[in-house]
Amino acid sequence: MSQHGVGPRAVTRSVAFLTAGVLAVPALAGCGSEDPSGKPLAGQDIQPAPRDRIADGGTLRWAVDSVPDTLNTFQSDADATTTRVAQAVLPSMFRMNASGRPERNPDFLESAKVVDTEPKQVVLYKLSQQAVWSDGREIGAADFAAQWRALSGKDTAYWTARNAGYDRIQKIERGDNALEVRVTFSRPYADWRSLFSPLYPKDVMGTPDSFNDGARKKLKVTAGPFTVKKVDRKDGEITLTRNARWWGEPARLSEIVLRTVPRDKRTAELAAGTLDLAEIDPSAARRITVAARPHSSGSPLMGPGADRSAADSLHSWAVANGSDEDAADEETVARKKLRKAAVKYARQQRALSGFEVRKSLEPAYTQLALNGAEGPLTDERVRRAVARALNRKELAQAVLKPLGLPAVPVGSHLALSGQAHYADNSGALGDQDTKEAQALLADAGWVRGGPIKEKKEEKEKAAGPEGGKADDSGEDNKPHHGPDPAGHLAQEGKQYKSQGGAPGAYAPKGTAAPANQEGAPLAKNGKPLTLRFVLPSGPGSQTLRTVADRISRMLERVGIGTEISKVSDESYFKDHIASGQYDLALYSWPATAYPATDARPVYAKPVPAADGSLNVEQNYTRVGTDQVDQLFDEAVATLDEGESRSLIRKADSRIWAAAGSIPLFQRPQLLAARKNLVNTGAFGFGTPVYEDMGFLKKGAKPASGPSAKGSAAP
Repeated sequence: MSQHGVGPRAVTRSVAFLTAGVLAVPALAGCGSEDPSGKPLAGQDIQPAPRDRIADGGTLRWAVDSVPDTLNTFQSDADATTTRVAQAVLPSMFRMNASGRPERNPDFLESAKVVDTEPKQVVLYKLSQQAVWSDGREIGAADFAAQWRALSGKDTAYWTARNAGYDRIQKIERGDNALEVRVTFSRPYADWRSLFSPLYPKDVMGTPDSFNDGARKKLKVTAGPFTVKKVDRKDGEITLTRNARWWGEPARLSEIVLRTVPRDKRTAELAAGTLDLAEIDPSAARRITVAARPHSSGSPLMGPGADRSAADSLHSWAVANGSDEDAADEETVARKKLRKAAVKYARQQRALSGFEVRKSLEPAYTQLALNGAEGPLTDERVRRAVARALNRKELAQAVLKPLGLPAVPVGSHLALSGQAHYADNSGALGDQDTKEAQALLADAGWVRGGPIKEKKEEKEKAAGPEGGKADDSGEDNKPHHGPDPAGHLAQEGKQYKSQGGAPGAYAPKGTAAPANQEGAPLAKNGKPLTLRFVLPSGPGSQTLRTVADRISRMLERVGIGTEISKVSDESYFKDHIASGQYDLALYSWPATAYPATDARPVYAKPVPAADGSLNVEQNYTRVGTDQVDQLFDEAVATLDEGESRSLIRKADSRIWAAAGSIPLFQRPQLLAARKNLVNTGAFGFGTPVYEDMGFLKKGAKPASGPSAKGSAAP
C-alpha cells in the first residue's frame, strides 16, 4: 500500500479493555441483512465511447512521474509506472471493476473457481484457448509454476518484495488439458484471486538471474494489447506499441508513450502540445477549467499580475514615468516582464482550451498517522484524544468540495466505499467531541497550566547573550500551533516557568497558572503537550500542508500544541515516517480488494527482530494488537466470503479503537485530457482497458452511457 502522492504494516490491549467502559465498541457493521459496503463515492470519468467511433491509430502521450528502475512489479523498487506498463503488456487473471472488486478477465480466463476444499483447497483455472505470449508460445501451467516458485519465499536467491499468497501454494500442475491449471494450497487462502495478476512468462520467473535482472530494463516476451517497444531512460520515455499477436479486441492506438514530466511542468507541456493526458494538481485543474469555457481564452484574473489592485497599477505607471530615472528604468523592465508573462499566459490558456479535466476519487485515502512508539502518543488515551479533536468532515470538505467531489470522510482503514469489505467502523472511536478529548487528556495526567520544566537551551536563551537581559518577545522562531511551549520568561535561577501570567511576570518554582487559564498549554511531568508534525515540503504537497494547518488548529482547541517540521520530499518517508522520527504525519495508503493479504503488514503488531530491533513491516505508526493480527489471520484462511468480510470489518473496528491512524478522506484524482481522447482519464477503482483507448474519429461523439467494456461510472 502507498502516498505521496503516490502510491501511491505497540501497544497491546485486551478485548476487555476495549469494551469494559473505557471504550465501548458498537455493534459491528455487516452483521445485519443490509450490505454496508455502499457505492463508490465518485464514478469513473473517462469519456466512454464505443470502439466504432474511435480512429484507428495515433499516439497517446501520457505523463508519468518517472521511468521506473524495474519493469518487475514484484521487486521493491517497482512504482506506479511499473504497474501501468504491466497492465498494458502482461496477463492478469483478474482485474478491478468500477467498484473496486475483482472480476475475471475474459481475455485470459474462461473460468476460475475453487473446485475442492478438502483435504486441500484447489483452484482450477481454465485459460482462454487463444492466449499466447508474444513469441507464439501458449500461456500455461509452466508459467504459473515458475511464478509460484519465484515468489514462494523458499528460494532466497530471488529478490522479491512480497510473497503473500504464493507461500500458501503446495503445488501447481497441468489439468486435464493444456488449457487447465490446477493450483493446490497447503493452507486455505481466501484471497486466491489476487494471484497471477500480473503473470510473467517463465522466461522471467524461471531463474533468479532472469527475475532479478532480466525484467528490470526490458520485457522481451509479453501478452497484452501492447508490447514494450523501447525503454529510454536518458530521455525519460517508455514506448508501448500494438502487439501483433494479441487475440482480443485490437488496440485502437498505434502507440502509447509514457513520458516523464515533473508535476509542476505539466501545464506548460500540455499547452505546448507535447502531452495528451496528465495527472495534475488542483491549481492546474482550475486553469484548464477556465480555459475550456466557451468564448474564453482564460480569465485574466488568474494570470500574471492578477493580484494587482488598480492603485498598484497606477503607482507602477507613475514610477515608470517619474523623474527618478533609476526607479523608472527598473519599473519599466518589471512592467515589460509582466506584460510578456501575461501574453505567454494568454497563449497557454488558448492552447489549454483543447483539454478538459476528468475527475474522480483515487482508490487511496489520506490518513493522519500517530507514532505510538515514543512520546505522549504511546498512551492510547492521548491518541484517542487527538482523534476526538478532529472534525474529519471539515477536513474532507476543505480538500474535496472546491473540486466538486463528494466530501465524505473515510470510515474504514481497510476498504473504501463501494468495495466489498467496506463498512463505516469509525464509531468504534467516535466523532469529534472537544469535551471527550479534554477528558481523555485529563485522565492521562495532562493538566492545563501545569508547571513546565525548562530545557537547558531555553534557559540559556532566556538569559540572553553573555548573561544579558533576555528578549521578551516570547518567540522562539520555531513554527508551531497551540500554546507556546516555552511560555513566558523564567525567573533567573528557577527551574520552572509560570504559564499564563502577564508578559514578563515571574513565579516561584512549581507555581501553576489558575485552573481556568484556557490559553495555557497542557503539561505533565514538567513537559508541555507538544507534538512534532512532519510534512513534505515539495511543490505538490500544498494540500497536505493546508490539511495539517487545520488539524493543528483543531488540536489547539483541546490544548495540544504542534510544531510543524517541513522536510524534503526525498527524505520524508525514508528518514522520518519509516524510521519513526515524527509524532504526527500525513500520508496515504491505496485501498485494495484483498485487505486480508495486503493490509496485514500495515497494521500487524511490531515484533522484536533477532538483532534486537523492532520489525514493524509497514506499520509505521508502531501501533498494533494481537487481536487484530488474529482477525487478519482468520480472514485470510476463511473461504466463506461473507465470513471473511465480517472478520475484516471486526479487525477494522479494533484498528479504529487503537487510534494509531485516523483515515480522513479519499484522495482526489484529477487528469487533464484532450477533449477527443476517449476511454481514458480518471479511472477511479477500475483497471484501465488499454485496447479501448483512442482518439475520436472526425465528427464522432463520445457515448452518453457506459463504454463497451463496462468501464463507466456505476
